Amino acid sequence: MADPSPTPAVQPAESAPVTGDPWWRRWARRVAGAPRNRTELLAQIAAARDAALIDADAAEMVRGVFETAELQVRDIMIPRAQMAAMEHEWSVAQVLAQATETGHSRFPVVGESRDEVLGILLAKDLINVANETKDPSAPFPFSIHLRSAVFVPESKRVNVLLRDFRRDHQHMAIVADEYGGVAGLVTIEDVLETIVGDIDDEYDEDEAAQILRLDSQRYSVAGLTPIEDFNEYFKADFPDEDFDTVGGLVTHELGHLPRRGESVHVGPFQFNVQRADRRRVQQLQVTLSQT
Repeated sequence: MADPSPTPAVQPAESAPVTGDPWWRRWARRVAGAPRNRTELLAQIAAARDAALIDADAAEMVRGVFETAELQVRDIMIPRAQMAAMEHEWSVAQVLAQATETGHSRFPVVGESRDEVLGILLAKDLINVANETKDPSAPFPFSIHLRSAVFVPESKRVNVLLRDFRRDHQHMAIVADEYGGVAGLVTIEDVLETIVGDIDDEYDEDEAAQILRLDSQRYSVAGLTPIEDFNEYFKADFPDEDFDTVGGLVTHELGHLPRRGESVHVGPFQFNVQRADRRRVQQLQVTLSQT
């Protein structure tokens, strides 16, 4: 009797292709290099800059975008003492002189005091008034040309302000302090400068020699004023071997890049930082000590 045919071997089913690590490990590997917080992200951007993957200006702008979420309006505003405001009783000639001297496109108009902002005057509205007025000494018709003023608190975040400016098509806001008074003003240019750096136009004056007397004891001094010019104006004798500007002097005395509101006494002078960004001191108020 013939042997029965051998039972054919059972062929194993075709196995699924090997996929390697489980999905969670592959996912972890994909995200392992992703930044987990803002500090790590900025470090990666700096590394990309150092590797020439992006240029320095682009990296600085990214830092500026993040900084707008950390800054408050009080950090970038133009202080009240430096506001180029117009008074509601001014004549046409006085208004035109202010507009010509400063070159600004918008001006807050104040009442009896600078805490009473009546509205905003646009420089472009002056053209028709100048052409139609026969007597420059006549009162300026503010009531016809004033635009409503926007008020924001000092504590408002700069990134939120920028969003509001864009949404409402505004370019200027009056900054109110906690007591309802006017602390200063802020423009969309001030916001953009936190991102892209200083924006100078053909009307901007050279800050390097600007010293403005506010009263008998107080002066507004640009941070870039050379030490030599400061010494000559105030009959001071600050050395200029280690720093060239008044802003550099204040930075040296404080031991760090100053922020708005910081003060330091040097000799008979008190320096109060009015405006500063992450690169330099922009504007100072200098007070002479009483003798």
